[in-house]
Amino acid sequence: MPRTDSSASASTRTSAASSRTSAPAPPVSARVTRGNPATGSRAAGNPRTGNPADAPAAAAPVVAAPADGGPSLAELLDFAHRTAADPAVLARLPLRPEERTWIALEGPGGSEAWVIGWPPGSGTGWHDHGGSRGAFATAAGRLTEQSLAAELPTEGWRTLELMEGVDRERDLPAGRGRAFGPHHVHQVVNTSPEGHAVSVHVYHPPLPLLRRYSRDGQVLRLEAVEEPGEWTR
Repeated sequence: MPRTDSSASASTRTSAASSRTSAPAPPVSARVTRGNPATGSRAAGNPRTGNPADAPAAAAPVVAAPADGGPSLAELLDFAHRTAADPAVLARLPLRPEERTWIALEGPGGSEAWVIGWPPGSGTGWHDHGGSRGAFATAAGRLTEQSLAAELPTEGWRTLELMEGVDRERDLPAGRGRAFGPHHVHQVVNTSPEGHAVSVHVYHPPLPLLRRYSRDGQVLRLEAVEEPGEWTR
């Protein structure tokens, strides 16, 4: 969703995800912890031998496939990481000193992808993704994501008062990324005073629209609804 807007900053609490992904490792990992976390007891392992090493392996968690048949969040994030590590793709992106730049890519499973260049101090402003899920990864420099840990209604309002404690902030240096669901509201900023950043973004389904918001303290206001093509002019 490339477009040049003013940057914004906020002092917020950082939300640490319970599992992290990093390139080029697969984006989802799981650790099996033996014992009961509620009681602190250790697993006895195989009941016949008493040896924890003989205990049957825990089954991997089952992740439901998206209802629309498209790529999962893990697949979108994996694409973002792999593309962010591809020098041939990144070399195609022109960088300009005072405005963001971008190139469009074909993402996995019919998704929409972009490589975006961020000059110092640039940002997106607050926005959602029109009901699409997505992921992005920083390829160079460092980005800051400020987001809302609340699912907002998409229709029927122009102004909302946010509760205290819904703000989150995430630091994303090169090699870091994140995925998000269809109700995600955030802004992304390059806070560096002198260095460019580059990132890869991917959305499924391709963005049907994009809602832009302004914010005054805890008050969020819907400012515009943009159709495809409006944010690439």
